[in-house]
Amino acid sequence: MSEGEVPCASSDLDHVERGVQIPRPVSHGPSSFIPEHEIVPPETDDEQTRQLFVDAFLQNNRLENITSVMGFHPQYLESFLRLQHYLLRLDGPLPQDYRHYIGVMAAARHQCSYLVDLQESEFLMQDGDPDWLKGLDYIPQKLKNLCELNKILAHRPWLITKQHIEQLLRGNDSWSLSELVHAIVLLAHFHSLASFVFGTGINLEIDHECGHTLQPASLSDGANDVEAHHSNNVASSLESSEPGVEMLMHRMKKIQEAADLQEISQEEMKHRFEKVEKQSLELLPGQSACSECLAVSDYAKYRDDPHFHYEDFAKRGEERTIPTFRAQMEAPPGWLRDYSWEDQGFSLVNRLYSDIGQLLDDKFRMAFNLTYYTMGPQKDVDTSMLRAAIWNYIHCMFGIFHDDYDYGEVNQLLDIRLKSFIKTVTCYPERTTRKDYDNFWKEFKHSEKVHVCIMVLEARMQAELLYALRAIMKYMT
Repeated sequence: MSEGEVPCASSDLDHVERGVQIPRPVSHGPSSFIPEHEIVPPETDDEQTRQLFVDAFLQNNRLENITSVMGFHPQYLESFLRLQHYLLRLDGPLPQDYRHYIGVMAAARHQCSYLVDLQESEFLMQDGDPDWLKGLDYIPQKLKNLCELNKILAHRPWLITKQHIEQLLRGNDSWSLSELVHAIVLLAHFHSLASFVFGTGINLEIDHECGHTLQPASLSDGANDVEAHHSNNVASSLESSEPGVEMLMHRMKKIQEAADLQEISQEEMKHRFEKVEKQSLELLPGQSACSECLAVSDYAKYRDDPHFHYEDFAKRGEERTIPTFRAQMEAPPGWLRDYSWEDQGFSLVNRLYSDIGQLLDDKFRMAFNLTYYTMGPQKDVDTSMLRAAIWNYIHCMFGIFHDDYDYGEVNQLLDIRLKSFIKTVTCYPERTTRKDYDNFWKEFKHSEKVHVCIMVLEARMQAELLYALRAIMKYMT
């Protein structure tokens, strides 16, 4: 081969002839839910997206599948990569090996093999102790002390109290306050990122344990996937009863007209919130969608109390023992102000972990405000009402009540299939199936479904941080 010549496929054939087994990816493309030809390619003509892909490659030594899928939304991807780079690689309270091991612990709560494999590799590249990868029995006590907080934050963050914070900050093997805040942001980041991974069907990377095969390619490879996708779409479209795009636009118009004519009392606002909460109880996720590979790769070694999982904040027929978390901007008359990201969370996290608050805030706002003014085939559409319904519905499942929002809009704009998908991806992400993804918003683009998963990622992360930061504030005061 002459100097500067690029190797071609014939070199692979040479290896085959010599009896060398060449690994190839088990799956086709970055996502098992989205056809490969519809995902933004690395060589895209969009300059911003292409540069982001280059930056991501330089940061991570690969263009990860998760980055490729986020490439539908380059503005969001930019804020995501900036935050993740700061969190994992730049100066901060925690050493590099701790950061990636905390990522392993967080992803393991949802059995997310994709993120566990990535963070295990990063941990070793940062000279982490290989013995730690044997499980929690082999890690320093300081890290082991984080397990309880990891468990609660991942599944029932409303249970976090100042006592949990106090236990970590005092005694032997204690954390500093800045270290703990760094750890909490890492935990919330990877819990929420697991929701995105499962929600968009991210495939394993080729170098992951179950991401490749040494079996030769066959002509039928990929054909079954295409056929299955087609048959799923046909079947689901026949049984579809969800409102179409035009009906959704009509409902948004009617809501706006009604809002201009009437003022809703605070009592009615609270009643509508509780109604949405109770209806969420009816949405039960399917059984675990863990693959055979997940069964073999046992992540129990990274988890204590593996049977601890999400339980609905609002229990039917049970007296509420935990008050609803109020996240309003302005407290209504007679109600105590509780806690909000804008007024308390942002400043506290920024004070204890320099600059992270601004990066988080930019990412939250980007996910919430992101719009191309389209809904499926329709253009010039104001989607703010729909985005607010999705964001506030996610917060509702964590007991967060926004006093300035009419929760009646949730039931008018989010049909049962979309609600079911959101609840599964938010609360039980490891149980998400392709059928769940295919069944909602059939008239919408894949990019719009990915945006829903981005909103799940960010609204969930904000919810976890709100509860944790409120507990820290109570400890400090």
